[in-house]
Amino acid sequence: MRRSSEARSAVLPAGLARDSAERFAAHTAVRSVRPSRWPELTYAQLGDVTDDVARGLLALGVEGGDRVAILSETRPEWTVCDLAIGAVGAIGVPVYPTNSAEDCRWVLGDSESSVLICEDAAQVEKVRPLLPELPRLGHIVVLDTPDGPVAGAIPLDELLERGAGVSVEAVRDREARVRSGDLSTIIYTSGTTGPPKGCLIGNGHWQATLDGLDAGMPVRAGESIYLYLPLAHAFARIVQYVALTRGATLHIFGGDVRNVVAELGEVRPDYLPSVPLLFEKVHTRVRTLLGQAPEADRAAFDRAVDLGGRVRAARERGEPVDPEVEAEFTEADDRWLSMVRGVFGGRLKEALTGSAPIAPEILDFFHACGVPVNEGYGMTESAAVLTLNSPGDRRFGTVGRPLPGVEVRIAEDGEILARGANVFAGYHRAPADTVEILADGWLHTGDLGEFDADGYLRVTGRKKDLIIPASGKNISPANIEGDLRGSPWISHAMVFGDRRPHLVALLTLDPDEVVPWARERGLPDDPAELAAHPDVRALIRQVVDEAGARHSRPERVRAFAVLPRDFSVEAGELTPSLKLRRAIVAERYRHLLDDLYDTPKPA
Repeated sequence: MRRSSEARSAVLPAGLARDSAERFAAHTAVRSVRPSRWPELTYAQLGDVTDDVARGLLALGVEGGDRVAILSETRPEWTVCDLAIGAVGAIGVPVYPTNSAEDCRWVLGDSESSVLICEDAAQVEKVRPLLPELPRLGHIVVLDTPDGPVAGAIPLDELLERGAGVSVEAVRDREARVRSGDLSTIIYTSGTTGPPKGCLIGNGHWQATLDGLDAGMPVRAGESIYLYLPLAHAFARIVQYVALTRGATLHIFGGDVRNVVAELGEVRPDYLPSVPLLFEKVHTRVRTLLGQAPEADRAAFDRAVDLGGRVRAARERGEPVDPEVEAEFTEADDRWLSMVRGVFGGRLKEALTGSAPIAPEILDFFHACGVPVNEGYGMTESAAVLTLNSPGDRRFGTVGRPLPGVEVRIAEDGEILARGANVFAGYHRAPADTVEILADGWLHTGDLGEFDADGYLRVTGRKKDLIIPASGKNISPANIEGDLRGSPWISHAMVFGDRRPHLVALLTLDPDEVVPWARERGLPDDPAELAAHPDVRALIRQVVDEAGARHSRPERVRAFAVLPRDFSVEAGELTPSLKLRRAIVAERYRHLLDDLYDTPKPA
């Protein structure tokens, strides 16, 4: 029986651990591949340790409405601390562990955080020099102390010891005061320009998104969700809440994203939220391996994919499948397509993706193989999700239909506008920005899009990223860049050409694919050397030409440069959510871009 709105609002996230402990006590709530203080917790245990940390926060003097920041990778302690912060009526402030010291200073200072929970000594040391500029920051707690005490930081053990003197009833009293309209968290967007802005997300905003995901994420008690995405991001946060409100197991990765595919084979999850890059990498690897297989095997695999796509689509439409076709499909599925499912552990029911475009042909491929990847769309300002493809209601090449309770329309200039109970209250201490993004009662997403005849939304680009070359045609670079990234040899692509005669691109190599290719040909295996090698440039030229053939003449890249290294978060070229910081990249490589326009171009 569904709770009343006010009763449910008090549960998420303030009373979430306690409520789920009562409903799913013996089920496994959290399990971790990485070493952790709590590598595995039942829901009953999660409720207990959340109380323990909450009591520790009360012992530090944390009051309702105080800001408590978490600077850590995704790990069980993150989840426990998040729930404990909510339980005492405080406001969580997630900080990306990849943030620079300056970004940390901004987030901690702007949010006026009074407590900071750091993952380890390295994160404490990053913040320590900033303390004179952070007068509100009274306590630093450190989760991991394998090498002994960390100067100026309270170990987690000590926090728990301090909390032993505080009653559980004090935590319950705080929980009972939390209301739906109260602020839950301030999430700082990893802006591509300017300092991050703090999004004010309330308890009711989270609950509205959760209600909207009832059908889109049909997770049940006892099923598992593998999570490697940063919990500092709203998408990972809502996935965490989905798992814990449904009695599912949140299976947290081992801490190294390079091991994600290997861990999937061991964990064998039922659900997988991910950025498109993971699916693109797996698709590329499968195609690369097929390229090395005998021609007969390649042909058989392609037939299996074609058959899998047709049969699975017919089943979803409720159409009968001819018995002979069904038998052929079963044999091909067991022989070929099951190998692709095996990469994800063999039990995956649904995968979710968002934050960047993904090629429809990649989605078609995985669906044919029995790994449906549902693309969605949203932003931090909408408590993570606005639209979603879902089981039985998906159309690849779109980001799905609006969630129940969410209204989406397209403005005259093509911008996607949205409103609903999940839309945030505004930006922290930024009234002018708040008025602008919530003008006329609609969330102005800054993205461009269109609906098809059946109400599925297609995102076509970003307003501020529009390129207007000398031809005068408005060009969105996202789809062009997506086609270029679809090549196994290219990791990142940035298309440039505003107020210029034509388009050019900066490209980076994918070393996992291009280095083996180079070794087979006796070429150097250093990516920086390969970037300048004529054979590699010829390889990339072919990719650029093939991508251009899928676009109109003004949308074709006429010249390109291959950079000696990939874009990275550490170098400031990518946001923590892996979006291109175009202005920084353009300025950093201005000389290369200028040179591309000074060199004769092919027609």
